[in-house]
This record gives sequence, structure tokens and C-alpha cells, in this order.
Amino acid sequence: MHIEIISPDKSFFKGEIKSVTVPGRKGEFQVLNDHAPIISTMGAGQVTVNTGSDVLLFDITGGVIEVLKNRIILLIEGTDNGS
Repeated sequence: MHIEIISPDKSFFKGEIKSVTVPGRKGEFQVLNDHAPIISTMGAGQVTVNTGSDVLLFDITGGVIEVLKNRIILLIEGTDNGS
């Protein structure tokens, strides 16, 4: 799967991943290969990206996730990662 994690003014990560876990408004959920297409809002919490060799963590205050044909876009707000 390919993911892009962006905010309105910065790109945080682009690349191939095994999975991503996000803080949905009604609870945390994980996206794996061949996930059904979705668009969902995210609440405050932690985004966990598993690349297969690393685990990347992003603290967010909210955002939107779109999943379509193994391509994921996270438009995030308020990362506290110092990046």
C-alpha cells in the first residue's frame, strides 16, 4: 500500500507501508492491504504507520483519511512530532 501523510502546509511521510492505525472519531481502526474504500474523519490521538521495517508514530489533533485501491491519504491537523 502507498500512503501520504500531509497537513495543509507540510508533507510528513510518503511511502510503501504494511498497515496504518488511526484514531477514528468513534474509535481506533486499522487499514490493511485491500481495505474497502472509505473516507472518514479522525479525532485526536496517535497515527501508527508500520512500514514492515519501522514503526512511525504521529500525534495528531484530528484530520481526514481516504482509502482507495491500496492508496491512503491522511490530511492531518496538529502534529506534535517537532517536524
